[in-house]
Amino acid sequence: MKKVSLRTAAVLVAAAATIYNLGWTATVLAQNSSNDDLELAFNGHCRECHSFDKGDNRLGPTLYGVVGRKAGTVPGFAYSDSLKSSGITWNEKTLDKWITNPNAVVPGNNMGAIFSGLSDAAERAKIIAFLKQDTKPGNKM
Repeated sequence: MKKVSLRTAAVLVAAAATIYNLGWTATVLAQNSSNDDLELAFNGHCRECHSFDKGDNRLGPTLYGVVGRKAGTVPGFAYSDSLKSSGITWNEKTLDKWITNPNAVVPGNNMGAIFSGLSDAAERAKIIAFLKQDTKPGNKM
């Protein structure tokens, strides 16, 4: 067995701790962000195609009330057959996977043709926190 120096061991422990904590980073960042930061994340990545106002479909469907909604069910929006039949209900986990890479979640969806995904976990967490906070039914939007 090869002997490892104290310095190498310390670096390895620090790297392992960093990797372990990455999963918590996005959640903590979203929780510590102001509503303005969350909306800026939404606007910077989603607003070109989506609204968060009830009934305001654009190139993409409105994201008002998206958390807890079954995929492909916004009235008046022409979804792909693959998304309508996906069986997905949007929650934090499914939204995170979708925003990361929509084509990996539902091959043949319409969004994946123009949006390949967002790799930044902190930005995805902010977007999801915004959608959970500001687009649930009952909030004035």
